[in-house]
Amino acid sequence: MFAAERRQLILEMVRANGAVSLRELARVVQTSEVTVRRDVRALEAEGLLDRRHGGAVLPGGFTRESGFPQKSHLATAEKTAIADLAASFVQEGEAIVVGAGTTTQELARRLARVPGLTVVTNSLLVAQALAHANRVEVVMTGGTLRGSNYALVGSGAEQSLQGLRVSRAFLSGSGLTAERGLSTSNMLSASVDRALVQAAAEVVVLADHTKLGTDTMFQTVPTDVITRLVTDEPPAHDDRAGTELQALADQGVQIAVAGASGNAGGEPVPAPGRRRDVPLPGPRRQVPGAGPLLRSAAVPGEQSAGAERARVADLRRR
Repeated sequence: MFAAERRQLILEMVRANGAVSLRELARVVQTSEVTVRRDVRALEAEGLLDRRHGGAVLPGGFTRESGFPQKSHLATAEKTAIADLAASFVQEGEAIVVGAGTTTQELARRLARVPGLTVVTNSLLVAQALAHANRVEVVMTGGTLRGSNYALVGSGAEQSLQGLRVSRAFLSGSGLTAERGLSTSNMLSASVDRALVQAAAEVVVLADHTKLGTDTMFQTVPTDVITRLVTDEPPAHDDRAGTELQALADQGVQIAVAGASGNAGGEPVPAPGRRRDVPLPGPRRQVPGAGPLLRSAAVPGEQSAGAERARVADLRRR
């Protein structure tokens, strides 16, 4: 395929979807991510699209928020791997909150198998994914429906969360940086996400590598309030994402990395479910009104193993 044909196809995909990852573009035009990146730069120079970390968006993408149809086709393999790993941190009988987004929707589909779970959400998509889960109780906030992402927002949603107390909040967003934390392009969505954070003892952010280093208008979760980030393995050549991950870890965020298949660029990708945790160097800042934070998300078997080690040590001392 000639360069002109590739660039026309890339432009059509971005116009149709609002935002497309480099991996997806490379897969469709059947070339490497390096070649696609050159094409995207050339199209940006002509003012036809904007480059964003790990992908391309329509011009003016800093303030523009893509709707659900566009987001659902972006980084799908990465979101699946992230959801698989994030679900492993949820235990039987927990009460959690899950925010709106395509990645959290993928998480909800996996939570349907966790018995005794209570999920509080402002997302119709999350609620729909759990609607037929017999052993999961779903509690929805009030509020006004925001049709672009099927989420309930506004004062009704925020007021319904007052006085709520859960173990974890699982949130996504439009961008994540070590400097500002998680952010989104919509003020109403950001306000509800902040209310969800207030209700949780621990905050888990789900963000694929294309969002790392991207900053959008409204901050939702400051970096020092994020307990854990669940993300995918950035491509080997993506220095920006790697640098951002290290900066987040340096600020005390635990990093859990999931692999994803279907890499069109040819770089080696870890198998789904791989976890790389960076331990917290100190306690996280407490969310106002949320009580003491947990040091880390409990992974099945960790607590019992720790208790057994303590018991053996005690017997040795005797």
